[in-house]
Amino acid sequence: MRTFTSMLLASAALIASPAMAQQANLPADTEATDDEIVVFGQGETRQVQEISSKELLILAPGTSPLKAIEKLPSVNFQSADPFGTYEWSSRVSIRGFNQNQLGYTLDGIPLGDSTYGNNNGLHIGRAIISENIGVTRVSQGSGSIGTQATNNLGGTLEFFSADPSDGFGVDANLTYGSENTVRGFGRVNFGEADGIRGFISGVYHNAEKWKGGGDQRNWQINAKAIIPVGVAEFDAYFAYSDRAEQDYQDLSLEMIARLGYDHDNYFPDYATAIRAAQGIFAAPINNLDDSYYDASGLRKDTLASYGLSAPLGDGVTFKIKAYYHDNTGQGTWGTPYVPSPNGVPMSIRTTEYDIQRGGVFSSLNAQVGDHEITVGGWYEHNDFTQARRFYAYESLTTPGRDHTKFQRNPFFTQWLFDFNTDTLQYYVQDKISLGDLTINLGWKGFQVNNEADPRVQGALAAGKIKSRDWFQPHAGVAYKLTDNAEIFGGFTQVTRAFVSSATSGPFSTTQAGFNALIARGLKPEESDTYELGARYNDSVFNGVIGVYYVNFRNRLLGVQTGAGIVGNPAILQNVGSVRSIGFEAAGDLRLGGGLTLFASYSYTDASYRDDVVTPTAIIPTKGKDVVDTPKHLLRGEIAYDSDSFFGRIGANYMSKRYFNYLNDRSVSSRVLVDATIGYRFDMGMRSPIELQLNATNLLDKKYVSTIGSNGFGNSGDNQTLLAGAPQQFFATVKVGF
Repeated sequence: MRTFTSMLLASAALIASPAMAQQANLPADTEATDDEIVVFGQGETRQVQEISSKELLILAPGTSPLKAIEKLPSVNFQSADPFGTYEWSSRVSIRGFNQNQLGYTLDGIPLGDSTYGNNNGLHIGRAIISENIGVTRVSQGSGSIGTQATNNLGGTLEFFSADPSDGFGVDANLTYGSENTVRGFGRVNFGEADGIRGFISGVYHNAEKWKGGGDQRNWQINAKAIIPVGVAEFDAYFAYSDRAEQDYQDLSLEMIARLGYDHDNYFPDYATAIRAAQGIFAAPINNLDDSYYDASGLRKDTLASYGLSAPLGDGVTFKIKAYYHDNTGQGTWGTPYVPSPNGVPMSIRTTEYDIQRGGVFSSLNAQVGDHEITVGGWYEHNDFTQARRFYAYESLTTPGRDHTKFQRNPFFTQWLFDFNTDTLQYYVQDKISLGDLTINLGWKGFQVNNEADPRVQGALAAGKIKSRDWFQPHAGVAYKLTDNAEIFGGFTQVTRAFVSSATSGPFSTTQAGFNALIARGLKPEESDTYELGARYNDSVFNGVIGVYYVNFRNRLLGVQTGAGIVGNPAILQNVGSVRSIGFEAAGDLRLGGGLTLFASYSYTDASYRDDVVTPTAIIPTKGKDVVDTPKHLLRGEIAYDSDSFFGRIGANYMSKRYFNYLNDRSVSSRVLVDATIGYRFDMGMRSPIELQLNATNLLDKKYVSTIGSNGFGNSGDNQTLLAGAPQQFFATVKVGF
């Protein structure tokens, strides 16, 4: 293996590039070209970049599009698996804002706030297969004014599905690699460029965990169709996803020192888990929370949309799209804190999710002289049911239950709530083009009504709460200095709506606590973002530099009152503000002959501006760095692509991260190296046969990937860390005919 690693390093250092023979078609409204992987937002009045499908295609097949964007400035991505798809560990933050303070859409369809316990959407990895993504657009600020999101205090991630290709064709790939990873993908394309066209595709992915026992599996179906009718165009999209992931054990610094990075849950050793639940530990394990028997995340999703785009006259375009999303999910834990009624000293605790949400969004765009005026709106109704239940294991010798299957017949329901959320949002924008000067002016507003109706109330809150902000201004300018260079600047103000959930937000506390929040007039979180930067683009170099200032107000903090598995109610309150200032730079240099260089750097100084005052204590957080916010992110890549030989090697540096609010515990900095090499064989088919070899964590670095999996404490150590995957290799063959 060491010899193989050395060969791969040497080869990748000499070659390496993102271009692929098979490329997804890009949406018509994006700016990426065949020669560009990253486009730095030319003409935009805010910091924004686009990544084309090539970036995903050169990564290990099945890699999350969230992992693909970690090369961009200020994007901090973490995951405990090599693909970045393991949802319990998947975390993305931008400029110090965590993932549920970012906006996410797919072809405009709102994906919610990307919380692990989804209450209003689904992860992008379940909404679309990675090979079917055409463009990913990242806005480090609050994003496009028309984004269907009420939580994008920080950045916005917009994903666009690839347009169906012209003519009939079949694309397929097969991957095998470390931990017996098997992945198969197939897509059938049909139709003509100017006529009815579409595709249907599917994927199956199964991988053993890199430590401990268990698997992480998913299979998906995607279909898309575009139907021209006269000058109008209809589009339809369908996605089904079935995901079952057995979890890795959450760690603390003390556990890593005592048990090692490779420590995990007991599965499939049921007998040892039973003895531990009885208080009989096998050294060096010495407490109930060192390991559990098993844990998992189960999700089934169906997503469908139908849209229309039509010109209504000269320079006037109308767009409308309706969508529906259905989700069923369970998160399971083998808890030693609640015994089964039959005498087994542990049980399965679940958090269960059922979402039925539907909505519609539309826009009207008109070109009037120098003005491009757009008005738009969005409405969504979300019925969300959430429950905490317990299920019995069969006996002391046989579990009788599979954590990768949905559990049935609980012996106890701790709480069960029906949540209803109605969201209404509108926006108005005027883009003014005055020669080399572009001015964007506009605002958006929303009202979100949240209601919690208990069927089994337990210790949690019921009631109603509303968040409303009808005027959130956005303004920006861009000025072309030359044909290749421009400067830009902007201001945005955003309010984040409350969420309807028993595990986060205003309802995740006691009834007395909720009543107190309402009486005190709990305020939604708000942010003001100021940006200033410059871009340059020519045939050799494409780059951007920028600075920003963010004032984040009315920060909401839910303080946990026990271990994550126990599930005690949190205490939620406004705890002050956060200030972030930073610098961002990125560039792509084309040296000719297929050789390219890419680098990005970001500096983030994000700190709490107030102490946290509780009824019993004052926590001196003022001046402390924001948790999970590295000050320095540096990425570099060397890439090469000829007609047949291609590859890339990249290094990713992240400075230390704090995982408590008083900054007395942190995980150290790390550098990760990934590499790709490949070869194309022209066999006279629609596209060459392609062999690709990917290596993740090439130098086999031991490190902490995710922090905050069980939240963040005020001080000291906490069992809220996940170890990163070791060195992994994957081989893929791709064909198109």
